[in-house]
Amino acid sequence: MPRPVRFNIHPILADTKDSISMVDKMPEGYGGEGFFAAKLSDVVGLARKNSMWPLPFATSCCGIEFMATMGSHYDLGRFGAERLGFSPRQCDLLMVMGTIAKKMGPIVKQVYLQMAEPRWVMAVGACACSGGIFDTYSVLQGIDQVVPVDVYVPGCPPRPEGILDGFMKIQDLVGQESLRRRNGDRYKELLGSYGIQ
Repeated sequence: MPRPVRFNIHPILADTKDSISMVDKMPEGYGGEGFFAAKLSDVVGLARKNSMWPLPFATSCCGIEFMATMGSHYDLGRFGAERLGFSPRQCDLLMVMGTIAKKMGPIVKQVYLQMAEPRWVMAVGACACSGGIFDTYSVLQGIDQVVPVDVYVPGCPPRPEGILDGFMKIQDLVGQESLRRRNGDRYKELLGSYGIQ
């Protein structure tokens, strides 16, 4: 019978001296002794992407996978999303997970509208993305019918690695977003197509 990993008598030491950094990508700027100057939008994007406050809207099995993602093995907190919020007024990322019935569509939209700008949406799992296997009269065939979606995470249910990958895609969007995008005509037109003023 093989020994468990914790009793390994020949450990392999990891070489981490060149692979540890404080941030993945420093914003472009000019630095000298004791100062660093950069564009405000880059600094705000870096702060926003590393301090997301997710609001989990879980209805079915994808919510269980999200619980695994928040556990110590995968630990979504190491991406800067340690604090889950259950009040939409305090969150900036709506994570819709699971089957959404048509009766719940207005509730999802109401939760989205209660979130402060800037806000992002992630559809987790086949049901939130496209209705999944439930092609019936009572199931919403994708939450993009009621709110704009930024990132889709496929799977039935998706593994925690998929949820983490989707979260990192959201972080990339957040870090590169211009401060003026939310005031642009295209964004207002997008919200107008959903009946949002």
